[in-house]
Amino acid sequence: MNKQPVILVTGGARRVGAAIVRHLHAAGCAVAIHFRSSADEAEALARELNAARADSAAIFPGALEDDATPGALIAAVLEHFGRLDGLVNNASAFYPTPIGETTAAHWNDLFAANARAPFFLAQAATPALRGARGAIVNIVDIYAERPLAGHTVYSMAKAALVMLTQALAKDLAPQVRVNAVAPGAILWPASGKPEEAAEALIAKTPLARKGEPDDVAEAVRWLLLDAHYTTGQVIRVDGGRALSI
Repeated sequence: MNKQPVILVTGGARRVGAAIVRHLHAAGCAVAIHFRSSADEAEALARELNAARADSAAIFPGALEDDATPGALIAAVLEHFGRLDGLVNNASAFYPTPIGETTAAHWNDLFAANARAPFFLAQAATPALRGARGAIVNIVDIYAERPLAGHTVYSMAKAALVMLTQALAKDLAPQVRVNAVAPGAILWPASGKPEEAAEALIAKTPLARKGEPDDVAEAVRWLLLDAHYTTGQVIRVDGGRALSI
């Protein structure tokens, strides 16, 4: 059995997910990197980490919206590493759902990625996490508390993930701690963000700058590995932006 703590990070191949993976690996963890379509990035990241420390990273594909994936993913990680000490529900879907144009498919897609999959992953992981006295960290959003205009369904789904964090913190105690991280302006969406809109967002952030993926990754690391008396909490990593929303 692997002697390193094993952490599964969903959506761990790129962007903030990859930063979380690297941060946990640097802290001595073995990492299970889940991906859906970013196979090349996942393979490259695993090669990089295994070159630094042999047998410390592995990749696991899966479409989390499929009912069978959460259970199969947890089983695959346990088969490969022999243990599971932490789960980071980082994978997400984000796009606008204007009133009058939103379909049931949009609803199902956004809730599947942002709420349903995290629940069923946590459920499947619970026996292993209880045995390890492990932890779960969910990546939520400040828009779970203060909705983003034009993104009603996304905001609702992230609010459900906050409630899942709090509910699991009760249901899985005392063996498993469950917390969340709510990033602010860290990375713009893959489609980019108009310069004027980006500047306006930064202007409303008390620390007057965009954050870095490593800021989120460090909060995740702390909650997983060091926050031994913290559960049911949402840690904002937003430069104070929530104060202005």
